[in-house]
Amino acid sequence: MNRSRILLLLLLCWMPLAGAALPVAVDGQPLPSLAPMLERVTGAVVNIATTTHQRLRRHPLLDDPFFRWFFQGVPLERRPEAQSLGSGIIVDAAKGYVLTNHHVIEGADEIKVTLKDGRSFRARVLGKDPEMDIAVLKIPAEHLTALPWADSDQLRVGDFVVAIGSPFGLNQTVTSGIVSALGRSGLGIEGYENFIQTDASINPGNSGGPLVNLRGELVGINTAILAPNGGNVGIGFAIPSNIAHTIMRQIVSYGSVQRGTFGATFQDLSADLAQALGMARPEGAVVTEVEPGSAADKAGLRVGDVIVRIGRHRVAGAGDLHTQLGLARIGESLKLDILRDHRPLSLQAVVADPYADYVPGKSIHPMLAGALLGEVVDVSGLGENPGIAVGRIRQDSPAWRIGLRKDDVIFKINGHRAATLQQLGRILARSDGIWQLQLRRGDSLLTLTTR
Repeated sequence: MNRSRILLLLLLCWMPLAGAALPVAVDGQPLPSLAPMLERVTGAVVNIATTTHQRLRRHPLLDDPFFRWFFQGVPLERRPEAQSLGSGIIVDAAKGYVLTNHHVIEGADEIKVTLKDGRSFRARVLGKDPEMDIAVLKIPAEHLTALPWADSDQLRVGDFVVAIGSPFGLNQTVTSGIVSALGRSGLGIEGYENFIQTDASINPGNSGGPLVNLRGELVGINTAILAPNGGNVGIGFAIPSNIAHTIMRQIVSYGSVQRGTFGATFQDLSADLAQALGMARPEGAVVTEVEPGSAADKAGLRVGDVIVRIGRHRVAGAGDLHTQLGLARIGESLKLDILRDHRPLSLQAVVADPYADYVPGKSIHPMLAGALLGEVVDVSGLGENPGIAVGRIRQDSPAWRIGLRKDDVIFKINGHRAATLQQLGRILARSDGIWQLQLRRGDSLLTLTTR
C-alpha cells in the first residue's frame, strides 16, 4: 500500500472523531453539572473593596510660619490609602443586607460593594461582631438576588459544598469540595469557634463569601484557611450559617451583639465518662466549675453535670457549648438538658448582664460619657491589682475619643491612683479634666494623654 493511500485512510478514520462533541447525556440521563445551580446563586455574591485612610500625625515644624513659607507648594502631609478586597453575600434582597466577615471591613473608612452585573454601591455598616467575625452591611440597591439560608446543623461530613468569592480579586470564582469536618475549634482564629472545615479551595479574597450546598443554599461564611506556606492546602474554614444568621438578626434588631454571662466552665466529655453514663457517643460538656451567684448557679447547675442540649441544639463538646452561650443575649432564657447521676434533667437559665454593677461614665465626668465603668480586682500577667474596668463603650463617644476601649482597666488618672469609683470621682472633682490615663490593655501597660 503506497503512502498516499495510507494517509487517505487515516484521514477518513479521523474525520468523524474531529467533528464529534462531548455527549450531553449518557443512557438518556443528562450529565451532572453545577452550572444550573450557580446561575441562580452567583448573582447574590458580591465583591467588597475597602479603603482606609492612614492618618499621619502632623509634624511640629508645620506650625512654624517660616518652614511653611520655605516649603510652599510642596505637599508636607500625606494621606496614603490602604485597600483590601474580600467577598460578601446578599441575604435580603428587599432591604439590601450584605453579610461578610468583620475582618474584611475592619478599620475601613469606605466600603464599596460591586455586584455581578457591574453595579457598585457605597455600603453602610449596620453592625459587626469581631468575636464571631461577622459584619452586616446595607447597600441602596434594587433588583437584587439573595441567597436562601440552609440549616447548617443538618450538615454531615462528606456533603458536597461549593465556595464562591473573589480570591486575589478574581470575581465570581467557584471551587467545590466536601465537608471535611464539623465543629472545628481551638484554632485561635476567633473568640468563638465552631467551624465547618472544607477542602473546597479558599484563598485570600474568598473571606466573607458563601459556602453553599448543591441546592444553592447558604451553609457557611468562608472565613479562613490553614496555609503554612501561604497557599491553599485544602483546609478551609467557614462559619456555620445558623451562627451567622443568629448574629445577623441581633445586629439588625439591636445594632450590636450584647453578650451576657453564664458563670460556669466546661470541658469535653471523655469516652470513659460517656460509657459510664450509658451514652453511645462522648457528646456533651462536663461542668467543671460554677461561680456562686451566677446565672448557672441560679439555674441549679452543679459541678459534674453533663450538658447534652441547649435549647434545640445538641451539644457536641465544650467548644460548641461555649459558642452557643456566646449567641445568647442578656436576659434570654435557655433550656438546658443535662445528665446528673445517670438521670436526665431539664434546667432553665437566664443569661445575666456582665455589667449589671457598672455605672455610666458620664455620672463621674463628661469626658467618660459613653462608657460603662466598674470596680474590679484585675488579674493578669501583671499581677492582681484593683482598678476601674471599662465595660461596653460606644464608638465615637467622649470616652472613646480619649482612647478608652472595652476591657481596659484603669489604674491611674492624672497621675493619681484610682482603685475605686469613689476615688476616681474625687480625683476628677479636683481636676479641670482628664489629661493622662494609665491602664492595662491586654498584656501591656499603656499611658494615654489627651492634651
